[in-house]
Amino acid sequence: MPDASFQVSGRAFATRSSHSFISAASAVLSVAGRDPSIWTAEALGLAARTEPALGGWDLAGWAGRRLDEVAAAEPAEVAAWLGDPSAAPHGGESLRDLVTRTGAWLDSFGGPDAPGASFLAVAEAAVVRAAVVHGLRLPAEAFWRLDVAPLTLTELGGRSGRWNVGLGRPLTAPPAE
Repeated sequence: MPDASFQVSGRAFATRSSHSFISAASAVLSVAGRDPSIWTAEALGLAARTEPALGGWDLAGWAGRRLDEVAAAEPAEVAAWLGDPSAAPHGGESLRDLVTRTGAWLDSFGGPDAPGASFLAVAEAAVVRAAVVHGLRLPAEAFWRLDVAPLTLTELGGRSGRWNVGLGRPLTAPPAE
């Protein structure tokens, strides 16, 4: 979890950047149930509703720990987790399960050509990466090759029955008056 100074500066930046994406009036907003996602949505001026399908990745026994710390203590388990999308040595959700859960939510909108399927989700990076993997029908292993920077916009839009992705558009501060 980011330190308090990041949370404060990140929320301030989000507040200044709220103009840079689709209008909240045209969006169905889903927010993961963790505080940073809710804070971000509030800073963006969005009326959030919690969507369990977009909750953060359940890493159970590894939650809140840094990867290097876990790798030093449990090297074989981390290697299995990174190499096998079905592995869940931490006792929580496997990568494949995360992609399936996130993908089911995305599919619930009726696909990329569905009318009125415009929505905005404020979610953790792992959930965004899982949505991209599912939307583009990538192998689960591609998840590890996607980077999602904090406070950026990832757009999933479609035509001709397929999803298209725009990754990492920065939220920008409003123009100076």
